[in-house]
Amino acid sequence: MKSSNKIARSNDLPALAGDVLPPQIPFRDAEIIRLAEIINSQTSTIRFQDIKIQALVQEVAYLRRIRYGVKSEAMSAEQRQLFDEDIVQDIAAVESELKLPAKPATPRSRAGRQALPEHLERVEVRHEPESCTCPACQSNLVKIGEDVSEQLDVEPARFFVIRHIRPQYACRQCETITAAPVAPAVIDGSLAAPGLLAWVAIGKYLDHLPLYRLEQIAARQQVNLSRSTMSEWIGRMGFALQPLADRLMELLKQRQVLHADETPVKQLDPGAGKTKRAYLWSYRSNDMDTGPPIVVFDYQASRSGQHVRDFLQGWRGSLMVDDYGGYKKLFAHDAIHVVTELGCWAHARRKFFDLQVTGAHPMAEEALRRIGQLYAIEEEARAMDNASRAMHRQENSLPVLADMHDWLIRLRTSTANNSGLARAIDYSLGRWASLIRYAQTGNLPIDNNPVENAIRPIAIGKKNWLFTGSERAGKRAAAIQSLFATAKLNGIEPAAWLKDTLEKLPVWTMRHIDELLPIKPIAQSPSVS
Repeated sequence: MKSSNKIARSNDLPALAGDVLPPQIPFRDAEIIRLAEIINSQTSTIRFQDIKIQALVQEVAYLRRIRYGVKSEAMSAEQRQLFDEDIVQDIAAVESELKLPAKPATPRSRAGRQALPEHLERVEVRHEPESCTCPACQSNLVKIGEDVSEQLDVEPARFFVIRHIRPQYACRQCETITAAPVAPAVIDGSLAAPGLLAWVAIGKYLDHLPLYRLEQIAARQQVNLSRSTMSEWIGRMGFALQPLADRLMELLKQRQVLHADETPVKQLDPGAGKTKRAYLWSYRSNDMDTGPPIVVFDYQASRSGQHVRDFLQGWRGSLMVDDYGGYKKLFAHDAIHVVTELGCWAHARRKFFDLQVTGAHPMAEEALRRIGQLYAIEEEARAMDNASRAMHRQENSLPVLADMHDWLIRLRTSTANNSGLARAIDYSLGRWASLIRYAQTGNLPIDNNPVENAIRPIAIGKKNWLFTGSERAGKRAAAIQSLFATAKLNGIEPAAWLKDTLEKLPVWTMRHIDELLPIKPIAQSPSVS
C-alpha cells in the first residue's frame, strides 16, 4: 500500500527527459555558478593576503632581531642612533600595514603610557555631547564624571614683532621733552630681540643646523633672515658671552679631579683652498665632586700637548686621560705642573674588545669578564658617598685588580710579541699604576666616559658644519658650546637660559657674574672683582 502511494506521487513529478524544467531552476544554477566564482576569487585573495602577512611578519621579526640584538662597538654612537631610528620607523610602518598594535620600543617597568611633563602648558578642549537629554527617554542628563586624555602637540617657530612704544611728554614751561630711555641691548640698534638671538644660537650650536637652514625655516613664514645678518649676530653674541665662558673655566680649574679629551675638527684654510685639521680640547669636572658639573671646550689649531699644559697652567690635581702622548709632560711633577695621571678602564677594555669582536678569543673574553667585575662593583657603589665608596672599593675592587694583575703577567709570558693580545696586555700593564689609582680612593672615576659623552654632540655638529671658517670662529663656537653643554649637565633648558641671560647681560656687573652662569647655585663661590 505504501509502495503504491510512492509510485502515485512519483507519477505527479515531471519527466526528466523531454519535459521542460521549472523556470526557477536555471536561475538557481546561475546563482550557484556566480557564488562559486566569488568564493574562488575570495579564496585567491585570502591566499595572497596570507602570503603577504607571513612575509610582513617575518620582516617585523627580522627588524626586531637586529633592533634589539647585540650591537658592535665598531659603529659610533651617532651611527647606531641613526640606525636605530630607521629600524624603529620600519617596524612602525610594517605594523601599520599589518594593522598590528604598536609595541613599545623598550621594555617598560610599569603598564600604561608615561605621563606627559607637568611643566608643559595645558590647553583644554571640552567635548560636550550633542544633546543634554537622554536619547531613550528624553530626560535631562546628569554629569557623573569626565574622561580626560592628553596628547602632546607642538607649535613650530613662531615669529612675531614686539613694538616698543615710548610716549613723549613735553613741559610747556621748561620746553623739555621726557620719554622712557631705550633699554641697553646686547646688540644696540638690532632688529633681533633676545628670543630671536637665542633661537639662532640654539639652532646653530645645539641643534647643529647651518645658518642657511635657519634662513630657509624663517623664509617659510615669509621672514627674511639673511645668513650674513645671522652671522653678525652670532659674532656679537659670542663676544658678549665670552666672560661667562671664561668664568666657567676658572671655576672648573678650582676642582681637584678633571677629565680631558680632544677631538679633531676641520678649519678652513683660505690660502690653500682647502681645510686643515684643528682640535677641540674638552675638560670636564668629576661627577663624584660635590659642586655642579662643568664642561669647558678649548679650540686650538693643533693637537700639541702644549695646549693642555697652557690650559692647566698652575693647576694641581688628578687628571683622567687616555694614553695620548701629549698629556705625558703634565705628569712630570715639576715646579710648574703637579698633576697625577688617572688611567681609563674603558680604553683598556677596548683593546681586548677589539680582539673579541673580530673572532672568539678566550683570553680576551676572560679579560672582558674581569673588567666587567670592576664595573659591576662601581655600579653597586653608585649611590654611596665617597667614604663608603672608598671602603667598598678597598674590599671588592682591589682584590679583583690584584688577581687580574697576576693573571696578565702570567698570560704575557706565554703570548707572542707584537700580537694583538700582547699589545692589549702591554697597554694595561704599562698604565697599571694609573689604572688602579681610582680604587685606592672613593672620589676618583674609573674611566673617561663622562668627557667623551660631553664631546659626542660635537661629532654630530661637525658633520653638519663641515668646517669652521677661522680660528676665531672655532674659539667662539667652543665658548658657546661650553655654556650649552654645562646647562644640559645641570638640567637647565639652554634656550630659556640664553634668552634670559641676553636680556640681563647688558646691565649686569662682573661682580655678580656667577648668577648668570648655567649651573646650579654655588655656595660661597668666589666672584670676579
